[in-house]
Amino acid sequence: MKRLIAITLILIAAVAWVTVKYFNSLGTAGMHAGNVIRTIPDNAALVFEFTNENSLYDIYKGNTLLGNLVGEEKLIDLDTIKNRLINNPALNKAFDNRNIFISIHPAKDGEVRMLLTTSVKDVPLRAFEELAKQRNTGMLITPLRIGEKSGYNIYFQSLKKRLYLLYSGNNVFSASFSKELINDAANYKPQREQHVFMLLPDQQNANSLINLYVNYQHLDPLFGQLFKENTDIFKPFRMLPALAALNINFKNNAVMFAGYTNIETNKPGSYLNIFANQQPIVNNLKDIYPSTTAYAIDMAISNSPQFFADLSTFQQKAGLQKEKNALLAKVKQETGINIKPEFEKLVSNEFGVVITRFQERFAIITVKNGSLLRPFMTNISTMVTDDIGQFKFQKLPYFLLGDAFSAFRRPYFRIIDNYLILANSQTELTSYADTYLNRKFLSKTNSYLPFDDLLAERSNISFFLHFKNAQQILKQSLKDDFYLSYKDNDLSWRNFYAASFQFGATDKNFYTNFCLLKNTPDSTASPKND
Repeated sequence: MKRLIAITLILIAAVAWVTVKYFNSLGTAGMHAGNVIRTIPDNAALVFEFTNENSLYDIYKGNTLLGNLVGEEKLIDLDTIKNRLINNPALNKAFDNRNIFISIHPAKDGEVRMLLTTSVKDVPLRAFEELAKQRNTGMLITPLRIGEKSGYNIYFQSLKKRLYLLYSGNNVFSASFSKELINDAANYKPQREQHVFMLLPDQQNANSLINLYVNYQHLDPLFGQLFKENTDIFKPFRMLPALAALNINFKNNAVMFAGYTNIETNKPGSYLNIFANQQPIVNNLKDIYPSTTAYAIDMAISNSPQFFADLSTFQQKAGLQKEKNALLAKVKQETGINIKPEFEKLVSNEFGVVITRFQERFAIITVKNGSLLRPFMTNISTMVTDDIGQFKFQKLPYFLLGDAFSAFRRPYFRIIDNYLILANSQTELTSYADTYLNRKFLSKTNSYLPFDDLLAERSNISFFLHFKNAQQILKQSLKDDFYLSYKDNDLSWRNFYAASFQFGATDKNFYTNFCLLKNTPDSTASPKND
């Protein structure tokens, strides 16, 4: 018996020791991740994190998914850094199994730049010095000094480019091909209480292949570098004061990230904030998107009174109450209709905005009873046909449903079944009526079905982008260099069928799904002649 008790105690002690060591390792990894990401300049919009280990590279070996995600030129740059520098026998021990952060920054020269940041176990300064003396390495290494910090200029002969590698202290290295960005990293001093990015919990981080961190409000300057003018693509998300931490779900034909978006409650709210008080519902509006849809945003609500109360509060805080009251009073005075409560009683639980490849713009609003809504709509409009009328009053959709409808200032309307359709011209309304009545929907196409299978069934906000249909819009909107890279490079987002970004409200924040489905070989139509 004594022997059994002794063996049991030894086993308990062993389990306890292993458990403590395991969670200590998680804590150390988490601490390192937090310390490393804090050294990244705070204008970063996106940060990718992955562990430098062979198992990750083996999983994606021969798969072009990540290459399409980062782009051909950037992939060549990263491969060169990995093969020539990180995997060099003199340095491999320092960088092996270390977490590497790739942050995306807008630059003053109008470009989008990458910064690589990592921590090492032992600072390999002597190894760098020895490597600099070696010949035929494909690199020319010379000392670098920025202020009080030192590092190395590394000229890669294959790229004809210079990498600036900086030792930031505390075992952290930063590297970039941009002198401007490495200077920013050298001079950056994070504020103690500032949280530019939200990190994954330690255990989830330890089990994840690749993580993606997003600062939504920092996306706007990044989009400013990519596009010629202020595009409305993904705009509501770019205005959201929130941080996201997502981890990758591996699939052979799709890039999929899932995780949480947490609202920064210490900052002024945006339009999307008001959906955080809802519950996710099944999305049906996507089923009637035209087959020509380039991009769209779908919004869904579970509690209409709560949504409209939150919308009113948001508009009041935005200083719109006086203008809104004046408009609603004018509508009532001229038509005798108190349109706001009547509209809110009849609107259902989904509404969205769709832009087609021909740059048609439709608002699609589900209603509880189209026949009951029609008298109110005809009274506030001038009817131009039996089915189509134009609003007599400007900005009504904006004040009734919020920011997503700001483009419909004095739109035309048509009610088809239990859908209220808005557009800025009769031609557009006629076009959508033809789509609806003849069932020319994207959801009826064979190539859409595999993509739809990847989407969350329930959400509150869902953004959709169809790359082939958006080709002409991207050609007109993207800056020339970025469009040419998108169109001509073998590896680019052009090789994806579509992208989706979904929010499902949970605990006043959002569960988040982001996916990109790769084109199947027989569905890829090369647009290189456009």
